[in-house]
Amino acid sequence: DAKRERWSFPGARPKSLAMVSIATWNINSVRLRMPIVERFIEEQAPDVLCLQEIKCQEHQFPYEAFRALGYEHFAVHGQKGYHGVATVAKTPLREFSRHDWQDNGEARHVGVEVIGKDMRIDNVYVPAGGDVPDREVNAKFGQKLDYLTGMRDWFHGAPPEKSILVGDLNIAPREDDVWSHKQLLKIVSHTPVEVEHLAQVQ
Repeated sequence: DAKRERWSFPGARPKSLAMVSIATWNINSVRLRMPIVERFIEEQAPDVLCLQEIKCQEHQFPYEAFRALGYEHFAVHGQKGYHGVATVAKTPLREFSRHDWQDNGEARHVGVEVIGKDMRIDNVYVPAGGDVPDREVNAKFGQKLDYLTGMRDWFHGAPPEKSILVGDLNIAPREDDVWSHKQLLKIVSHTPVEVEHLAQVQ
């Protein structure tokens, strides 16, 4: 249908054409918000659901609740209390990476291949970057830029043929992403340097 066709890959041969619906969502605690997740799945039924900020360790993830909804396949990279990402799917996944571009132990990435669909998905949770867009006075902003640089170098080191980058990117790159692009140019998540870093990753 038209809703799913937007995920097709231009130029692919008909027999290998991958049609997959993907949803991405900063859930801010998957266990706390599981009733909302269930409602969303019942209404939208994406083939793949990518979650960020799951705020739980892997053994605490609500696997059985997802299985009851028809999602049998998981790639969960969690940690205690903060951050964490998870990709769940109706079809088999093969996890290929949990990369730590900050080298600080935070769970902010999980990469999967969707078996039989000739595609991979990188689910990321980019650091927010604090309040001041100046790495000299705000270490969190520097951390964010360094994270994006690490992502860029990793992707460019071995570019995938087909990849979808999803997640909480904490950057609004387009003028129509926000109510006033011009007024937000000096606000973290909207600055030109962040937009440029994201463009380099892409």
